[in-house]
Amino acid sequence: MISKTFTIINPTGFHVRPTKAFVQAASGYPCKISVINKGKKVNGKSSLSMLTLGIASQDEVTLEIDGEREAEAMEHLGKLLTQIHE
Repeated sequence: MISKTFTIINPTGFHVRPTKAFVQAASGYPCKISVINKGKKVNGKSSLSMLTLGIASQDEVTLEIDGEREAEAMEHLGKLLTQIHE
């Protein structure tokens, strides 16, 4: 298992559109993906669960990834967390 913390830079936080892109990407990996924000841990492959985190701009979000292709998933999903979405 690997984990890494990322800072959300999108001024509007992680709303529906970036959440959808993240979940679609996460679902393409065979590993277990968890997202942690403010002590709450959810399944990174579930849009509804992700939205319950209420990720805002400048939040520190931790990704925990366990399983096959975890390093590849961390690199790809980390980029999605730190880009600016419209």
